[in-house]
Amino acid sequence: MAATYLANEIIIETNTIKMANLATTYLNLSLKNPLIVSSSGLTDSAEKIEKLAEAGAGAVVLKSLFEEQINHEAGHLSSFENSNYPEAQDYISNYAKSNSLDHYLNLIEQAKKAVEIPVIASINCVSAKEWISFAKQIESAGADALELNLFFVPNELNTKPSVYEELYLNLIRSVNEQVNIPVSVKIGYQFTNLPYLVNQMYYTGAKGVVLFNKFYEPDIDLEKMKFKSSEVFSKPSDLSRPLRWTGIVSSLVNEIDIAASTGVHSGEAMAKMILAGATAVQLSSAIYKDGPSVIGDFLSVLNEFMNKKNYKTIEDFKGLMNYRRIDDPAIYERSQFMKYFSNLS
Repeated sequence: MAATYLANEIIIETNTIKMANLATTYLNLSLKNPLIVSSSGLTDSAEKIEKLAEAGAGAVVLKSLFEEQINHEAGHLSSFENSNYPEAQDYISNYAKSNSLDHYLNLIEQAKKAVEIPVIASINCVSAKEWISFAKQIESAGADALELNLFFVPNELNTKPSVYEELYLNLIRSVNEQVNIPVSVKIGYQFTNLPYLVNQMYYTGAKGVVLFNKFYEPDIDLEKMKFKSSEVFSKPSDLSRPLRWTGIVSSLVNEIDIAASTGVHSGEAMAKMILAGATAVQLSSAIYKDGPSVIGDFLSVLNEFMNKKNYKTIEDFKGLMNYRRIDDPAIYERSQFMKYFSNLS
């Protein structure tokens, strides 16, 4: 619709933007839109989270509580103690872990007071042990859901792949026995049969899966002859891998919610992921690069796309182009460039 005003005898028209319904449901949580700020330094304080909510984020995932980091700090502190006093070492180690957890629980409580959008906690853990009980405390602190950030490096020559997959499933199962809040799992793509694994995750209690995590990757500095980190931020071209597997997994395991992640650098990318079957989309690199205001830009583009295609809700087009619903599902299976190169002269 357009409104017309007469100002100084000049006709001015202003177009009223039609707002589509961007609301969605992820992990049984009501989100005002499908844009979730992923676990990162962007979400490590209530002040930052409040700015993200004001910018329009549908939900946030808190910066992960890292088991490896806490164990390293605990070991570093206890190493200053004389080894003849194991009780003192145990005390210092437990203090370091409790102190880190207390800070995290405080972050959850502060974030919940600061914003009305869902606050999802995140644990990066590699063992069951006491980390399972920590999940209960995270729930008690008020987290709306819990995201398990999991990655086991398959570096043992004589260990079958299924053993590593069982580690994932055992952790999910153990956490779900402790908490009542929804649990999602953020994973990488290096699995022999990803749909099978995601289906097993669903049956062990996971309500959602994040496809995919962007892990730390090593690089080598040839001048200094030392290791360094490879590119930290994702690139728009990284979108293709989560797009492929979101399209496949969403069509085969439709009971589980998928949050697509990595390579999402525009509102168009968000629309593509939802068309492939994602319920929500996680991003952080684009916000690091352009600031929280980019959230509004993404949502405006998504809204414009929905209006153009006459989609009134997210459900109207979610999964419309997944593996099962397109005429040529082989598009998702194709791994070679035969068609592309055959057209080159």
